Amino acid sequence: MSQLVDRTITALRSEHDTLAGLVRGLTDDQLAAPSGAAEWTVAQALSHLGSGAEIGRAPIARAAGETVAAEENQTIWARWDASAPRAQAEGFLEHNARWLETVEALSPGQRSSLTVDLGFLPEPVPLVTALGMRLSEVANHSWDVRVAFDADARVDAGSADVLVDLLTGPVGFMLSFLAKPAELAKPVSVAVPGAALVIDDAVTVVDHLESPSATFTGPAEAFIRLISGRLKAPYDQGVAVEGGVTLDELRRVFPGF
Repeated sequence: MSQLVDRTITALRSEHDTLAGLVRGLTDDQLAAPSGAAEWTVAQALSHLGSGAEIGRAPIARAAGETVAAEENQTIWARWDASAPRAQAEGFLEHNARWLETVEALSPGQRSSLTVDLGFLPEPVPLVTALGMRLSEVANHSWDVRVAFDADARVDAGSADVLVDLLTGPVGFMLSFLAKPAELAKPVSVAVPGAALVIDDAVTVVDHLESPSATFTGPAEAFIRLISGRLKAPYDQGVAVEGGVTLDELRRVFPGF
């Protein structure tokens, strides 16, 4: 599990460096452009990531022994929402960098043993779970920003591979919030890159399946965008599903966030 922690942190650093390189050069008009997330501009997508970094850094820092002043999430969100687009972009750069500095500074012992009280789950979770949830947010919303300027944008391949592994374990519970299995009339199992998707009364991702009833053909990043509701036309080129379920049916199971 410590190796998965390290891989997740590495993926998050790569995501930040890529997105920061883009954001620093955006004009005011580009910040106001529609993002890949419905009803959000590019600046608003960055604001979401920045406020998430500010809120999410505190419990990890506390778990590592740092004293962090408490502030209500609603207060933080209101401050970000009231900021101008340029300030939202600059705030993302600042707070996401601070979040990364905090997790990158964790010792090997802390990476393997820390539990984090995120405040909205029933109990504290292992560090890898907190990091995995953050990677899911960053990878998908980074795509939201980049696809505004590049219709061929993809979720980072390295992040996608890590997320597939995370979905088979530490963050698999997120599927209960993301998926609507009742949209399908019968259970299906789908071979996907590096894993398999099982949809019955619930939705799970498993690392191996002997006889899936369907096959998803496409890169891992496309599967991650399917899970997050982002594998829609015209961003679904080169993806196909064959067997006991169609791509459109799978898209109904994963409406997105």
